[in-house]
Amino acid sequence: MGLLDDKVAIVTGAGNGIGRATALAFAREGARVVVNDVGAARDGSGEDASAAEAVVSEIRRAGGEAVASHDSVSKPDSAAAIVETALAAFGGLDVLVNNAGILRDKTLLKMDLDMWSAVLEVHLTGSFLCLQAAARAMKDRGTRGSIVNTTSLSGMLGNFGQANYAAAKAGIYGLTRTASIELQRYGIRVNAVAPVAKTRMTEDLPMFEKIEDTLSAEHVAPVHVFLASDLAHDVSGAVVSVAGSRVSVYKVVESAGKLKDGERGIWTAREIAEHFDVISKI
Repeated sequence: MGLLDDKVAIVTGAGNGIGRATALAFAREGARVVVNDVGAARDGSGEDASAAEAVVSEIRRAGGEAVASHDSVSKPDSAAAIVETALAAFGGLDVLVNNAGILRDKTLLKMDLDMWSAVLEVHLTGSFLCLQAAARAMKDRGTRGSIVNTTSLSGMLGNFGQANYAAAKAGIYGLTRTASIELQRYGIRVNAVAPVAKTRMTEDLPMFEKIEDTLSAEHVAPVHVFLASDLAHDVSGAVVSVAGSRVSVYKVVESAGKLKDGERGIWTAREIAEHFDVISKI
């Protein structure tokens, strides 16, 4: 018995890297998989249907069930079409993994509006549109589903040359937290994964130059399987980080702070400066 037997899953950006590894892992665990990928280059340019088709063929050769989707995540109609592909092919939807993404790195002062907008459109807007379409389908069918978004180290901590990407990924954190609250009433769990892995998106970054198999996409896929499965039936609103063999959880932490005595509790700027070490202490 597989952990995802009888479940229908969509994985966006599943033609390469983490998405491909996750689609294959889902199929091995018994899921019927919609392999979504437009087949674009790393910067989002171009289209190539063969990326998704190759993963579908790989799943079928191994005895699994899969269909391809070449729709973009970043437009309402095409995001809805991805969900409709699952409903038409397999009769339902239990799992969505929002994994599709592009990179257009540039330092803040050199980044133009197109670079900014393109990355937010795919990562943040795409995650919202696919999440919304999937949640509507799950709600209408009474499915206690699982939605897994993708944030990143950049989104949690920031990164040089990635203002667009970091802003999108930070937005996905907020989207995940809010969706987990709103969809709880329908039994729909919403979590996020913040992966560190050597893929087509990251292979030329300095930190990955000498890394072969210690930070691979295959390290990330089991976290997706866990969050998609009933093993995580009580997990929602979590951001799970995976970097090779290390798995952790990100949490926003507020300091204890300091109360202002007297004067209606209104601080002066100089008083804040004087006590800032205490105010900010975790």
